[in-house]
Amino acid sequence: MTDLIIGQRPPSNRWGCLAAFVAAVGGLVAVILGLRACGGPSAVADGNGAPESEERPVSAERSRSRRRDPSPPARESDPGEGLQAVRPRLEEAEALEARGQLGEARERLFELLESPLDGEARAAVEHALGRVHTELVFNPHPMPEKREHVVARGESLAILARRYGTTVELISRSNRITNPHRIRVGDRLRILQGAFSVEVSKTRNDLVLRLDDRFFKRYRVGTGEFARTPEGSFRIVDRIENPTWWRDDGKVIPYGHPDNLLGTHWLALDVRGYGLHGTWEPETIGHQLSAGCVRLLNEDVLELFELLPVGTPVTITE
Repeated sequence: MTDLIIGQRPPSNRWGCLAAFVAAVGGLVAVILGLRACGGPSAVADGNGAPESEERPVSAERSRSRRRDPSPPARESDPGEGLQAVRPRLEEAEALEARGQLGEARERLFELLESPLDGEARAAVEHALGRVHTELVFNPHPMPEKREHVVARGESLAILARRYGTTVELISRSNRITNPHRIRVGDRLRILQGAFSVEVSKTRNDLVLRLDDRFFKRYRVGTGEFARTPEGSFRIVDRIENPTWWRDDGKVIPYGHPDNLLGTHWLALDVRGYGLHGTWEPETIGHQLSAGCVRLLNEDVLELFELLPVGTPVTITE
């Protein structure tokens, strides 16, 4: 095309030549843009020499995950999602709690938790709900997950704990039984029958406890240094108060010894050498500093020890 233009150029008409040349270049650009608009390959290639399209196709797994979670992320600018927006309803629930109307407070907090909340608001609602749940389960208050039981001849707390899928410690504490080895025929007990499950996040260093698949309480934890905490689905297989630490080198460190790192309680998982336990080093909570186990404050692991029977499922994720 350029040869044709040059061949036809009148020596006396320079401006006409320039106009023709510009027109030719414009036509060439239009052709190239037209090809790209129709889906032509980009000039950029990937490491394998194959052309890289402007948008890579989304994998099937990513596509499925997007469909599973259609709700957009919370934005602090959205009305009703921030702490200030939910504070009146949160204070209403807390007023119910203060008056002893724990069941009503619990339902109000669940309603709040199921609405779109930003991080600050969700943390405040979860904290209040965890506090209400602790008061409900560790005292003789009624709740839908509890069953009324009249003690019959030959029954013990161990028998009742196995029957209802709970622990002797929880039955004793929630019914204010001072001697768990002595209960009388005709005693009326309220026994929790719901199923607990545990979810641990190594990234957030937290543990979410659920009761019948509903939020119960969130705890801060410490996890393994260099990603040593195993990931997967496990179950609690043993519960030990005042645990002895059996080190990998075969040395036995009794409870109370300064070198015993297990705190006051041990909840063993069905993977050898791993479990949930307390700690004498509270500053490690919230960090990845353990040898691989999930550690909690001693007062928090005591709660879990009293709540969780053998067989409780534990899921650990990144």
